[in-house]
Amino acid sequence: MSDSASAAAVSARAVRALGGAEQAVANLALAAMVVLPLAEIVVRPLVAGGIPGSIPFVQHFTLWVGFLGAALAAREGKLIALATATFIPEGQVRRGTQVFAAGVGAAVSMILAAGAWDLMLLDRDDGTIIAAGVPVWIAQIVLPVSFAVIAGRLVWRASPAWAGRAAAGLGILAGLWLGLSAGILAEVPRWPLISLVLAAAVLGAPIFTVLGGAAVLLYLGDGDLPVLVTIETYSLAVQPHLPAIPLFTLAGFILAQGRASERLLRVFRAGVGWIPGGTAIVCVLLCAFFTVFTGGSGVTILALGGLLFPALLKDGYRDRFSLGLLTASGSLGLLFPPAMPLILYAIVAQVAPDELFVAGILPGLLLVGLTAAWGMREGVKTGAGRHDFGWPELRAALWNAKWELTIPFVVLGVLFSGFATLVETAAFTALYAAVVQGLIHRDFTLGRGLYTAFSECVVLVGGVLIILGVAVGFTAYLNDADVPFLIVEWADEHIGSRLVFLLGLNVFLLLVGCLMDIFSAIFVVVPLVVPVAEQFDVDLLHLGIIFIANLELGFLTPPVGLNLFLASYRFDRPLLEVYRASLPLLAILGLGVLIITYAPWLTLGLVEWLR
Repeated sequence: MSDSASAAAVSARAVRALGGAEQAVANLALAAMVVLPLAEIVVRPLVAGGIPGSIPFVQHFTLWVGFLGAALAAREGKLIALATATFIPEGQVRRGTQVFAAGVGAAVSMILAAGAWDLMLLDRDDGTIIAAGVPVWIAQIVLPVSFAVIAGRLVWRASPAWAGRAAAGLGILAGLWLGLSAGILAEVPRWPLISLVLAAAVLGAPIFTVLGGAAVLLYLGDGDLPVLVTIETYSLAVQPHLPAIPLFTLAGFILAQGRASERLLRVFRAGVGWIPGGTAIVCVLLCAFFTVFTGGSGVTILALGGLLFPALLKDGYRDRFSLGLLTASGSLGLLFPPAMPLILYAIVAQVAPDELFVAGILPGLLLVGLTAAWGMREGVKTGAGRHDFGWPELRAALWNAKWELTIPFVVLGVLFSGFATLVETAAFTALYAAVVQGLIHRDFTLGRGLYTAFSECVVLVGGVLIILGVAVGFTAYLNDADVPFLIVEWADEHIGSRLVFLLGLNVFLLLVGCLMDIFSAIFVVVPLVVPVAEQFDVDLLHLGIIFIANLELGFLTPPVGLNLFLASYRFDRPLLEVYRASLPLLAILGLGVLIITYAPWLTLGLVEWLR
């Protein structure tokens, strides 16, 4: 072997070892997030105050999971981005736009890295501690390191050619220069630079670079430092309910690792397969169940599409109907507890998560019911295959899937028992899923299966939490600029009634859901909408369900609804074909959203009854 080949092999082994270590640290942080809340449940009744420092440690482990996960997502090309770049035809133009988008993304990442470094130095000088004498700056070091690693990986993936990588790498230098030069943009118009960031987003830059870039450029234009953005990013880590998001998501990935989907498919098919459109109803129920825990609708389409699409075609359903049904069903379930968007809205709007969980049940059932009704219509119209009902098969299926079917009741039972917080309930749910899949059903060996579930969870959560982190900084600037107050003033002058406000909100949120992912939309838009909603006496629980239902509908809205692109990718169909297949369900679910909006009793009735 030549010296150059030997050096390349050593380099490749070193890169693999570094990547493995990075993944292992992130997985260990997530494991600690599971273990500490579980230990707290056991210790708290025995020792007053529970485990010292467990809560702040779990919060800071969330910071590590989120930002190491984001770095891993950058390595795998899984940072969340708009799908608009796919409209650019393959060729030299597309290669050029990729380099441009990566360069802008790298520049923003390095500005944020510089701000995070300043934050770490400030807290090191102040001597702030987490608990048990552990300094805060030790936890914060993950921020500058992760942002810098993301910048490097964006550059590396910009092009297979070194010339393209070198061009994108200029963004790293530009970002460092802007991040370390105080007041450099104080006399420079900001909107041309922000327009540049927006253009990069359209061309494929990750969404976090849009929100983070807008935030740092706005602050730099005021003569401030990017550390103001990273201060807000770090503040997200101390949100008390935030660790529940990766923990519930972990439970979903553990279920997906096993054969839970097959057992649940058997149950639903045995229970409702005899109804006209029974298999379609089964697909709707199964997608809704998994979306509750995986949070991102894309996971449901990608994970279950290969199982459900052939099942529909085998039973005689039309190809276009099957494509549209699964595309729409991929976002059902976001209104059921403990879906990630519900927790995020509770954090931002400062409402009780348990009440929001209850508020979403009936609206969620409405949307599932409307989608299932469309499946029944198809069954009646085409005579698609039905399965004979038999008590022995239903009893056997129920018994085989009894542990998975009890998960929603376990979650709600533990949460409302008063013995566990939301985060502790999430940790218990992850443990329960692991015991069911790994020990009771033995669908996988615990070591390998859990490692895979942890790794996939870290990447998904990282892609989400980095968006949330910079979105908080962007929202802070909007608040400093009194944007919510200006919106309230405008609404007071131009909107005459509560009904007009709600209709305008529906239209606005539909556009937001089409153009922006649901996670950043919650953190950016909710603080702007809440003051106006309060002015028109809209209950914040009702507002939250309206908000999430509209954004759920946005997944299906052409031309850039997320589900449309994911279905096109998963089922290997042209986008226009997916558009046509999804339009009937877009109309049906749109009707459901209007009912949710204008019938507040559907959201609030169960909450008021339980109070």
